[in-house]
Amino acid sequence: MLVVALSVPGAFGDTALLFAVAYFVVRLLHIALYAAATPPETRDAVLRAAPGFLGGPALLVLASFFDGPLKAILWVIALAIDYGIVFVRGVEGFRVNVEHFVERYRLIVIIALGESIVAIGSGVGTGGIALGPLVVLAAILAFVLIAVLWWLYFDYVVFAAEQRLAEESGHDLTLLARDSYSVLHLSIIGGIIFVALGLKQTLAHVDEPLGIIAAVALCGGSALYLFGHTAWRYHDHGTYSTPRLIVAVIACILIGVAVRIPAVAALAALVVLFVGLAAYETLYSADRREFYEQQTAQ
Repeated sequence: MLVVALSVPGAFGDTALLFAVAYFVVRLLHIALYAAATPPETRDAVLRAAPGFLGGPALLVLASFFDGPLKAILWVIALAIDYGIVFVRGVEGFRVNVEHFVERYRLIVIIALGESIVAIGSGVGTGGIALGPLVVLAAILAFVLIAVLWWLYFDYVVFAAEQRLAEESGHDLTLLARDSYSVLHLSIIGGIIFVALGLKQTLAHVDEPLGIIAAVALCGGSALYLFGHTAWRYHDHGTYSTPRLIVAVIACILIGVAVRIPAVAALAALVVLFVGLAAYETLYSADRREFYEQQTAQ
């Protein structure tokens, strides 16, 4: 994994082969460990999915020898195999410890948010940018946005989701864990990663309009984050948050604005939008109030 981490920056370029081989070795050792140290039903489940768990990384090895569209196609196929194998072969035999499982995903979200904070410093450090008033303002706004993303996940949503997961058992529990976390969390984590890219570009060009890619990353990533929350909630509870959907749609509209106004102004608009959402939910959300009332009663 150390080698994988070191080769990530060039995973689509000079270190593509090193990345792919190291990642394949990690997966091979992972499967071997499961085969040697788990109960028979879990071992059988892992071995049943092993062709996909190894097939995806093997395609990345192959992709490292190509460039252009073919490389991208092989990566997409590899991802489809990697995530699709548990739908084709099933998840019977896997065991889920609810508390541990949910905690792992909380940490993944925290790590992604932490990397977004790193992106602030990285953006300021790009090209030796002077730490002027606009840059300082943009850095503060960026930190506030990250804090709000944290709040929208950790205030009550994650606890309600854990409570829902704990209501299931056996195979139903495994299916819910697979769909809600292994799959639907991709959009949440992906949204945070896109926001980090957008923040880096914003800090590097505070007084200029964002390019289309940076605008899509910043505003579209924020929208994707909320859409991911919506899909997660709808899958688990059969309900959705209208305010979050409205804010997600407005964030998408802001993409067209962000390419025409200074980046710091676009970021400020996004922060106002998300702070307003968090404040509204904290003060007026019936779902939030009902959840905490139930927790108090228990």
